[in-house]
Amino acid sequence: MEETARVYKYRFNFPDRDTITFNVSLNSISHYINTCPVVAPAWSRLLSHQCAPCTLTAEHHPFCPVALNIAELVTAFKDTASYVHCTVSCSSAERIVTKDTSVQEGLASILGLLMATSGCPVMDFFRPMARFHLPFSTVDESIFRIGAMYMLRQYYRNGSSKRDPLDEMKTHFSEVKLVNAGILERIRHITGLDADKNAIVTLTSLAQILEMEVDTKLESLQSLFFDQ
Repeated sequence: MEETARVYKYRFNFPDRDTITFNVSLNSISHYINTCPVVAPAWSRLLSHQCAPCTLTAEHHPFCPVALNIAELVTAFKDTASYVHCTVSCSSAERIVTKDTSVQEGLASILGLLMATSGCPVMDFFRPMARFHLPFSTVDESIFRIGAMYMLRQYYRNGSSKRDPLDEMKTHFSEVKLVNAGILERIRHITGLDADKNAIVTLTSLAQILEMEVDTKLESLQSLFFDQ
């Protein structure tokens, strides 16, 4: 069995139903260690609503890596409405973060983590952030963290790319929206209510906001670095 380097434990506590617990175990390079014993569902096959920017082939990857990562979670919440109130906590070795919120927001937080650590070529862009996962991050926090992560990525690439880094970032966000659309199409017909679907919509909305921020050259962050 693969060695676990980090674990994020999510707990969804409801006032009138059993608590749902989901552990996200990551290896040393922040890939999710999927120990789900459930047989992979048909909708997780790669060719079932394959995302437009996907570069994988069914010959080498019969299943969509994102779909495999989220299958257990989608099954657990398939009959839950997005607006249902709950208390969600995420515990790690360093801290416990707790928030009174909706199921939709709690699922968006954990789904973002599962998608980034799945091995999907598009979502792998976010994988470095999984080591420093911030549950329930705001839009401003996400803009800062993603922008800083991307610039650090460019530094380690030693300027090998001749493209404007913000142009590259915007391209990634466009592809992320297409992946979200593909995943949404996969699960659209297998869930009774909308919690998981609306959580994906939340992630898509964030990608759209990030695209607009890139169009302004991340202007909203400039005041953090300069007096004027």
